Amino acid sequence: GQMRQKLNFLMMLLFEQDMKEGEILPPTIQRLMKGYNKYLRPFFDNGPVTVGMSMDIASIDTISEINMDYTATIFLRQRWTDERLVFEGNKSLSLDGRLVELLWVPDTFIVDSKKSFLHDITVENRLIRIFPNGTVLYALRITTTVACNMDLTKYPMDKQTCTLQLESWGYNINDVMFYWTRGNESVSGLDSLQLAQYTVEDYYTSVSEAIYETGNYPRLVFHFELKRSILYFILETYVPSSLLVVLSWVSFWISLSSVPARICIGVTTVLTMTTLMMGARTSLPNANCFIKAIDVYLGICFSFIFGALIEYAVAHFCTLSHTDTHMLMYSHHLHDLDDEINGIVTTISSHAAAASRAKKRAKEQSPKPEPAPPEHTHWCITVLATIRKLLRSIKCCTVENPHHIDNYSRVTFPLSFVIVNLLYWTYYLFF
Repeated sequence: GQMRQKLNFLMMLLFEQDMKEGEILPPTIQRLMKGYNKYLRPFFDNGPVTVGMSMDIASIDTISEINMDYTATIFLRQRWTDERLVFEGNKSLSLDGRLVELLWVPDTFIVDSKKSFLHDITVENRLIRIFPNGTVLYALRITTTVACNMDLTKYPMDKQTCTLQLESWGYNINDVMFYWTRGNESVSGLDSLQLAQYTVEDYYTSVSEAIYETGNYPRLVFHFELKRSILYFILETYVPSSLLVVLSWVSFWISLSSVPARICIGVTTVLTMTTLMMGARTSLPNANCFIKAIDVYLGICFSFIFGALIEYAVAHFCTLSHTDTHMLMYSHHLHDLDDEINGIVTTISSHAAAASRAKKRAKEQSPKPEPAPPEHTHWCITVLATIRKLLRSIKCCTVENPHHIDNYSRVTFPLSFVIVNLLYWTYYLFF
């Protein structure tokens, strides 16, 4: 009965449209009174048509820091009123989605979209519903890859704000106006969304205009803020690198004489840390222009590990220098004694008789002071002492006990690492 009349009326409109395809419409046409033409928007030349938007975010499949984009599947719903499709009745008509080719629909596109497609299994995922007052509901299921500019300086403690922007391609604000049907509640599905590395912290909608050389166009923007989950990176990178730093401190408790053991620990930790750094960098090859927070931490850990290796090199060198200094002073002392003995022997051999007579007279008479050693002996000793002081002042690593270097390192290295960690986490988490 009445439903059949509605369908016949709609089919007549669509048949007339098929018959008129190919006609070239004059640009001065203000409005078609008879028939339906999909090339003319509703309210043609009589004010803009308002299009309401709402979305369901079915899934966010991937978020790529390498390509700086995300891939999402959305259900996009658009509503507008077409006065040419008004019919009598109180029930809506749900039509086959393929009939949308015969109707006027908004030329909405996704800004910053790199690649998009409409699902077509088993048929194209479209929905057309017409209400008696001429309101048209048009729904699509789309998967799109959208660019998202990311600031990775605080990676992996970063928050990224991405957008999904809907805009009219050919109709400016004088022809079409966009609006969100229910404000911030126009977008649903994010609350129940499960992402691999992120959690959705906040989202909201806004309305703006896109300004181009050809005019101003309506634009709707959906903003959503993603916070990265840091637990994975703590277990994957931060904990291993920190344990490597602690492992490098073990060498401070090993004797300085155990050269193979300490060198083995130092070189092994340095190479392992280098492998960790290379693995962290290769995960984001195109984002290496950023000095990321994880790079800063790995650099800090590498510096401490390398410093522990250098500490042993310095301590071992000071041990050798300390031994050589003692041996040098001992040899100089023996040399001085030999010179003095040789001088005394020479003096005694040349003045043996005089010395014996003097000793006899000294015994018979009152005691007299002993004769002073020759002046050239004093001069040699003074020169040698001056040279030793000069060499001692020039040497960069001269300590009383080289083992004190390890004792100081056992305290300074852990304390410095704790202080640097406090500064690091305070800055990247709260600033």
